[in-house]
Amino acid sequence: MTTRQAGQDLDTSKAHSARMYDYFLGGKDHFEVDKDAALVAAQAHPDIYVTARENRAFMHRATRALAQEHGIRQWLDIGTGIPTEPNLHQVAQSVASDARVVYADNDPLVLKYAERLMRSTTQGRTAYVQADATDADALMSAVEDAGVLDFDQPIALSLNALMHFITDPHDPYAIVRRLLDPLPAGSALAMTHCTPDFDPVTWNKVAEVYTKSGSPVKFRSHSDVRRFFDGLDLIEPGICCCHRWRATGTATDGPEITDAMISLLAGVGIKR
Repeated sequence: MTTRQAGQDLDTSKAHSARMYDYFLGGKDHFEVDKDAALVAAQAHPDIYVTARENRAFMHRATRALAQEHGIRQWLDIGTGIPTEPNLHQVAQSVASDARVVYADNDPLVLKYAERLMRSTTQGRTAYVQADATDADALMSAVEDAGVLDFDQPIALSLNALMHFITDPHDPYAIVRRLLDPLPAGSALAMTHCTPDFDPVTWNKVAEVYTKSGSPVKFRSHSDVRRFFDGLDLIEPGICCCHRWRATGTATDGPEITDAMISLLAGVGIKR
């Protein structure tokens, strides 16, 4: 699909989760329908802006940890969203200039801005594929056709704030297994996932907002999120709220961040 086709395929009649996320991050690449839905979600959970920022911060820390501590040089980032600097490849290439990253998303607007994701170091490589995680076979075929990743070497699968948009009828656990199966030993899964564990009333309201806006969600418990990592070796500190995962301890202005404010679980596991 070309960027011109992406513009033609944009559906601006309903909100899209990637564009709502862009609004929460303070971006400008969204439409009025996305902003309206995001504001309704923020009425249900005013700290959702903090959740979005902490999700992004986790991606930075997890990417650095995998590059520095586990020697990973390849990433497959699914559910990429609107580009927001620093993007994953910029974080990875700041550690290893030869890092390779393939991005995938199903929102045509992301494709429209995909050139921002192509600004790689000369030693590394990046690519973008238009694909939907609910069709894992087609997605992995597109990734392989891109010719950027070497499937004989470890690859980090990045699924940040994605899997809660894949509801149970789509069998999310089978999707993650399908995505992990072709990856060799030493590969990794890095994931964040919204949970109702800390504030079920609020997050039920948020779920209603997303569902009514056309993006059904399934927020899952800690034990259900843990299932995505079955067969993997979780690295420290295991699964926890994303702002606690390898927290830097940097002081921030404003109130103390709590688990209930964030309600986004995070974990990184290594494939044996």
